[in-house]
This record gives sequence, structure tokens and C-alpha cells, in this order.
Amino acid sequence: MADDLSLNPSRDDFAALLDESLGGRDFMEGQVVHGKVVAIEKDFAIIDVGLKTEGRVSLKEFSVPGEERPPMKVGDTVEVFLERVENAMGEAVISREKARREEAWTRLEEVYAKNEPVMGVIVGRVKGGFTVDLGGASAFLPGSQVDIRPVRDVGPLMGREQPFAIL
Repeated sequence: MADDLSLNPSRDDFAALLDESLGGRDFMEGQVVHGKVVAIEKDFAIIDVGLKTEGRVSLKEFSVPGEERPPMKVGDTVEVFLERVENAMGEAVISREKARREEAWTRLEEVYAKNEPVMGVIVGRVKGGFTVDLGGASAFLPGSQVDIRPVRDVGPLMGREQPFAIL
């Protein structure tokens, strides 16, 4: 026969059970969390981050340049950014792209503090300079900072990984 405690649990018992079921994780919107890929549909990955429902992330956000399909499968653990715990449809709103950006900014802050160069790729031309991808974070490179002399043909510099200084 069950004891009286299990039939009439107190608030403290409920709180302890809830903490145990969440594994001590404290989910806050606006932070990067680990999730498990539970399914891959046509254009979306279904990811369980330990909330009431799973979240859906476009496979495009996981793609690697030059590869057709993202290098992931069911059961993989991925980092995603938790935008909202629940939207109007009851799904968790998560993003891999924002997690990648957060990761890149954290790395860039560490590199800047050490005054080290960072590797990046010039991906586009904008008024007055260039757009540089620094491993997930976009940065502006003034045209005057590319070389000592003005560069007429930037074709050879585009799409090639090279070191940059953060000023």
C-alpha cells in the first residue's frame, strides 16, 4: 500500500519533482541551449530542448557552404538559441543561426581581449568597403583597411579565408 506522502504531495515535493524532471536546467529566453535532433522532415529538423514541446529549425540554418545536406542525423546534439519558450502554436521558438552568432561574438570578444588576429572571409562588397564573415558574425571592413594602397581588383581576396585584426 502507498504511503500517505505519495497520495498527498506538498508544494515542496512537487517543486523537487519538477526540478528533477528538468534536470536542474533553468530555461531562459535569449540564451543558447543544447537540444537533441528527434526527427528530420523535408525542410526542417525537429529538436527537443527539454521543454513541453519540440522546436522546428530550417535545415538551411545547419547547412555548411559547399554541401547539399547538413551533416546531421537523428540523435545528434546541437546548440540552438531559445527565442521563446512557446509561440501561438505551442512550439518552442529556436534558431541555430542565432546560436551560431552568439557563439561567434563570444569567441570574438575573447580574441579581441587577447589582441589576436581572427580568421574570416570577405563575402561581399558594400559602399565604402566589404562585408566579412568571421565564423558566424558579420563585420564591416573599410576599403581603406584592405591594403596599404587602394585595391582595384578584390576578386582574388573574395571567398578566401585570411586573418583580420579587430580594431
